This record gives sequence, C-alpha cells and structure tokens, in this order.
Amino acid sequence: MPNSTSWDDFRLIKAIADSRSLVGAAESLGLNHSTVFRRLGTLEDQLETKLFERSRLGYTPTAAGEDMIALAIRMDEEIREFERSIMDRDILPSGHLRLTTNETFLTLFLAPLLQDFSQLYPDIHLDLILSNDQLNLSRRDADIAIRATREPPETLVGRRICDVPWAHYVPATLEDAQTQTLGWIGFGEAIAHLKAQRWLAQNIAISKIRHHVDSLSGLAHLIAAGMGQGILPCLMGDQIKRLRRKGEILPDFGDAIWLLTHPDLRKSARIRAFLDFAAPALKKALTTTKER
Repeated sequence: MPNSTSWDDFRLIKAIADSRSLVGAAESLGLNHSTVFRRLGTLEDQLETKLFERSRLGYTPTAAGEDMIALAIRMDEEIREFERSIMDRDILPSGHLRLTTNETFLTLFLAPLLQDFSQLYPDIHLDLILSNDQLNLSRRDADIAIRATREPPETLVGRRICDVPWAHYVPATLEDAQTQTLGWIGFGEAIAHLKAQRWLAQNIAISKIRHHVDSLSGLAHLIAAGMGQGILPCLMGDQIKRLRRKGEILPDFGDAIWLLTHPDLRKSARIRAFLDFAAPALKKALTTTKER
C-alpha cells in the first residue's frame, strides 16, 4: 500500500504541469531543481505509477497525472474559499488590503484619497498593484480592483462610480486653425483593444496618424508636447493643463469606472471599509473634473 500523499505533493504536480518543466516548477515553488526531481521520483515510486511523460516538449501528464492535477485544482479552490470565508469574520478593519489599478489613475485621482483612507484606518496596510492587466480576484491576485469596463465580470460584485466620456484633445498652445495640419497619434499594440480604436479607424485616415504609443498616459503627454492630436478619456485629458479639449464629447464608448471585489470578500471589515470610503470619494473626485 502506498503512503498517503500530502497537499505539497499535489502542489508539486500542478506546478510541474503548469510550467511543463522541473525548472519552472522549482522557481514557482521556491525550491531547487534537484529537490523537485527527487520529490517527483519519490512520489511516483510511492504511487507505483508514472505521473508525467518526459519528451523534448517538456513534461506531459499521464492519465494518472491528469487526475492528480484536477484534484489539486479543486483543493486549491476550496482552500481559497476557506480563506475568503475566514476574512468574513473580521470585526475591526485591519490587515493587508491588496488593491489593483493602473499608474495613471493612481497619479491623477487615487493617491490623495488613499492618504485620507490610511489616516482613517491606520491598521489597514495597503498593497498596491499598478497594472493594466485584468488580475484574477477569485484567486486573490487582488482584493479590490478599480477598472474601466462596460460590463464587470459576473463573478465579481461592486459599485459603479461614473461614466468615462472621451473627447478630442490638442496642445493647449495651439489655436484651432493651427491644429488643421497637425498629425494624429494612434494607439499602440498594447492598447489597440480599446473601443476608442474603432472611432479612430472610422474617423481618421491612416495617412494622418503619424505616431503610435501603447499607453494612454504616454499619449496624453505626447499631445501636450505638441507631437500631435488624439482622443483621450476626459477624466485624464481634463486634468492636464497643457491639453485643450476640442469640440464636443465623442459618442459614448460605453465604459464606466467600477470598484470591484469577489462576493466572498464583501463582508470583510477591511473590504467594506474601503468600498464605503472610496465609492463616494472617487465619485466626487471624478465628477468634478474641470469643464472645458
């Protein structure tokens, strides 16, 4: 009879499957290559079956390996669900709060609000993850996300803060007549998925787009420097004095700013504290951008 397997054994097999190599598994688990090799061999001997086929393409799970990986995934989800349920028992707002947003939003709006929040709740320690990536809140990559989206994922809950209108912006130093010959700056590959790209493609000839940049913050600063004109979210464009809004608000692109969290976390004291504080504060900050 084989000895009982442990949770660490399941983690090991899943890590090897995820990376398809012992080196990758070792890095993700914080072990060295020889330890992973030895533990895999011991586990296969213990179970009296092969868990992976070795080839030039890497480590491919056998049928037994696939079964073990599937169980590891279920165990991982149940552990995370237990962790989230424990958070529901918080009484006082304290502990670590992982918040994700992008750097531009932090710079323009969020930083002073976080200072006020920290003074109000000194026992909550903020871990800020500045990224445009859609982090997985179900897997606790973050506790709360501030996102611009048309429709939040059905797996998340949250509060809608405000719409995100867009407009045409030019350098503040130029009159309208001077902008007639000014080229346009388009969206680089990293942000070409934005709905605003469709408007640009339908309204601006390719020959007029002279530059591309892969961040909205970069686009705003290039326009301000006089390199061209472009379209930006008004939440950003209206905050930069060296930019001037030209014309009316563009047709609605449908996005809104949302505060989002996982349903299992919303009863946590620190999650509730942040949502209750940030929702009205952000709404006030985002709806009082200067009129153009």
